[in-house]
Amino acid sequence: MPFTPFHLGPALAIGLPLRRWIHAPTFIIASVAVDVEPLLVLVLGLSYPLHGYLHTFLGAAILGLAIAYAMYLLEGVFAKLWRGLLLEDEACRSVKRFIIAGISGTELHVLLDAPLYTDIKPLYPYTHNPFFNPSLANAIYGLCLYAGIAGIAYYIALAVSTSIRRSRSR
Repeated sequence: MPFTPFHLGPALAIGLPLRRWIHAPTFIIASVAVDVEPLLVLVLGLSYPLHGYLHTFLGAAILGLAIAYAMYLLEGVFAKLWRGLLLEDEACRSVKRFIIAGISGTELHVLLDAPLYTDIKPLYPYTHNPFFNPSLANAIYGLCLYAGIAGIAYYIALAVSTSIRRSRSR
């Protein structure tokens, strides 16, 4: 995605409903973190591929593990915030939930980008991109847009139902 926020759509639409089984904040952050690579290439003027190693399934998995570990270590600091934002019901103590969220978030990013760019090598060290199909661009952008709308609608419904439940318990 040339415009990284498009990745938030699928992250919200998938991460929020699955927040009891995966760590939703980790999934959401991991789904956009892969684009730190092209950002650094553009901002620093690096002579490095725009979509390099982090845009491979192997590189994304390693990044996902690193994000999962960092988020797990920071859970004590941010748990109250995540609960306040309704991203988790209670403090997450399962490292497995972080790992699944981190890896699946980064892999989803690569999967969404692979059909769009010739320079992505998702199956590195294999250099061919079998997913490249630019005719899917409109479908992928549409999917991301509608997933974002669905994710926001889900979040609003979650906030309303939580507010109602809290007011009834008082």
